[in-house]
Amino acid sequence: MEKAKIEKYKKMLLTLKTQILSGGVLKIASDLHISPEDLSEEGDLANHVIHQEISFNIKNRELKKLREIEEALDRIESNCFGECDDCGEEISEKRLNTQPWTTLCIHHAEERERETFVKKLA
Repeated sequence: MEKAKIEKYKKMLLTLKTQILSGGVLKIASDLHISPEDLSEEGDLANHVIHQEISFNIKNRELKKLREIEEALDRIESNCFGECDDCGEEISEKRLNTQPWTTLCIHHAEERERETFVKKLA
């Protein structure tokens, strides 16, 4: 891949990393706390637990994306950014523009998704 394109994706990844780290989603811990008042009413407790679960899932998703971004930056440094882990072919620019942290070409990403779906059905 051309050096200019690599720099473009590096800049995109660093911007995304900064957005995640400064966005506040990972910093807020108050939504994981249950106050004594919430324990008295079943409905309040249920609402709070649902809110906690949603917050936890959002934080997990952001942490996962942050790890993937860090790994993509490492791949840039080791000169293997933009290569599919499964076939070794270059990942399309269209895919990298939407998910610069990806490790799979669209063909293999779809294949993995189908495999995951089939496993869930079994």
